[in-house]
Amino acid sequence: MIPQDYTVIDLEMTGLHPKNDAILEVGAAKIRNGEVTDTMDIFVNPGRKITQEITELTGITDEMVKEGLSPAAAFHKTAEFIGDDILVGHNIIFDYSFLKQQAVNEKVPFEKKAVDTLKAARKCMLRPEKKSLECLCDYLDIEREREHRAIYDALATHELYQYLQKTYGETNPEVFEPKDLIYKTKRQTPATKIQKIHLKELADYHKIELDIVWEQLTRSEASRLMDKLISQYGRCQKD
Repeated sequence: MIPQDYTVIDLEMTGLHPKNDAILEVGAAKIRNGEVTDTMDIFVNPGRKITQEITELTGITDEMVKEGLSPAAAFHKTAEFIGDDILVGHNIIFDYSFLKQQAVNEKVPFEKKAVDTLKAARKCMLRPEKKSLECLCDYLDIEREREHRAIYDALATHELYQYLQKTYGETNPEVFEPKDLIYKTKRQTPATKIQKIHLKELADYHKIELDIVWEQLTRSEASRLMDKLISQYGRCQKD
């Protein structure tokens, strides 16, 4: 049976890589019998500055996420909202990979089944040629109050899913069968005390203000930041 009870979800991130980038916003809607019964929209403080490119794409600024939840708190709130629901999303594995990375960091299970509207559209629809959420919404006259904002994209994905399953559910029922989401990753460990000391020494030496949340800094992030600073400014010169 094609799912009519599910949670549709969309995330906005600082970039494309779960191990290097962070969630900025989570938008989700709980669907029962095909209708929206509850929504969630939260900002997440990524512990780093948002690039101009991402701000231009999403409209999300550093000021907007300043008082946002920590990545850990945002994950737990999202997981609680989802509960045992099936997920629906557009290219859902991308959003899931960021949630799964945080779950691994928190050492908690997060195994889900999902229906992917991107895969369904590619299987069922000849047009439009491009199957991005933006192109499909334009083609089907699905309104979004704002593009690339999590809650509006989540609600648009819900409308897209409803259109797809009503139009193609009888001819392509297998497309709407929830599949296991599989994303393998390793836990990101916190930055060591020595790494933080060296970073602060380097920043002080070159008079650089580091706009980061030290408590959220991971070991790999600290290493990349150290390499970047040394490449740009050079090492500390000992007297």
